[in-house]
Amino acid sequence: MNELQRKVDELIQRQGGYWPPFQMLAALVEEVGELADAMLAFEGIKGHGGKEKLEEELGDVLYALLCIANHYGIDAFQALDSTVLKYRKRDLRS
Repeated sequence: MNELQRKVDELIQRQGGYWPPFQMLAALVEEVGELADAMLAFEGIKGHGGKEKLEEELGDVLYALLCIANHYGIDAFQALDSTVLKYRKRDLRS
């Protein structure tokens, strides 16, 4: 488990533990919606928003993802590293 996942896990454990998996998924979906709103505002499509709000919402999405990874015992860094490698190989074949 990477350092960020450890920090999230420590906080979640102090707060009573992880939610059930589908509640965590619902939280992730909610956070992605809030990220979309922040992006629309940042781009001037729907109101006006600053980079700070965009950063906050991106952090919330990452937090929700790390909660899910921790629940299932998945090292998020390794998962991302594997995905980058997968795309790198795929793009080399293109």
